[in-house]
Amino acid sequence: MPATAIREFVDHRVEPHIRGFLHLPATPNGNALVLTHGAGSNAQAPLLIALAETFSAAGFTVLRCDLPYRQARPYGPPGPGDAARDRAGLKNAIAALKKDPGAPLLPGFGRSGDFPLSGRSESKGCDKIFLGGHSYGGRQCSMLCAELAQDAPQEARNLVAALLLLSYPLHPPRKPEQQRTQHLPDLRTPALFVHGTRDPFGSIAELEQALKMIPARTKLLPVEGAGHDLGFKGKAKQEALPKQVLSEFTQLIS
Repeated sequence: MPATAIREFVDHRVEPHIRGFLHLPATPNGNALVLTHGAGSNAQAPLLIALAETFSAAGFTVLRCDLPYRQARPYGPPGPGDAARDRAGLKNAIAALKKDPGAPLLPGFGRSGDFPLSGRSESKGCDKIFLGGHSYGGRQCSMLCAELAQDAPQEARNLVAALLLLSYPLHPPRKPEQQRTQHLPDLRTPALFVHGTRDPFGSIAELEQALKMIPARTKLLPVEGAGHDLGFKGKAKQEALPKQVLSEFTQLIS
């Protein structure tokens, strides 16, 4: 039996829809991770695949998902009005894993009937849900948790146990005055930040200052010599990075 089964996951019963790929570990540890992509990418990003495989091999159920804007448009960045809908899509993905991550769905689910693929006789969700994303996706993850902490603190604590933020876009390249930190004082979810030392969206020093604004446990994993792609560009891969991220994240949540 393979260490991980990977299945397509589509749910049209909810709005925004959920679309992605579910990694089911051979020996689940009761935890799940929702992973999403940056502004110009999708759920098939090599960085997300590498992390999903590594976390799943360690027992995590992992859902790599396309944000709603990417479901609507196969190419191009999100528009100015997409962010709130993208956060709603992340919240739906989290809810799906809380219900039954072992029953991924056929394409078209919700339009033509129920077709669970797992064959399991009973439904059981994951104990803890973690949320992560690269660049724009990570920013939306952090904003979702900050919004919930303001509006419904108990729901925020129950919904997401910790964040994995990859290449957080602290500011646009060459525009350090345009800080994207307004929500950080409201963020009460523990977070691991993984950031390249050559990332034009924010230096390590700038990120260290921003982390001081967060009233929750945080940890920073610098990736020496990496840019915004964290070494995953084209066929290039930082082979050791996924295991480093898993180790640091496990320490954060333990």
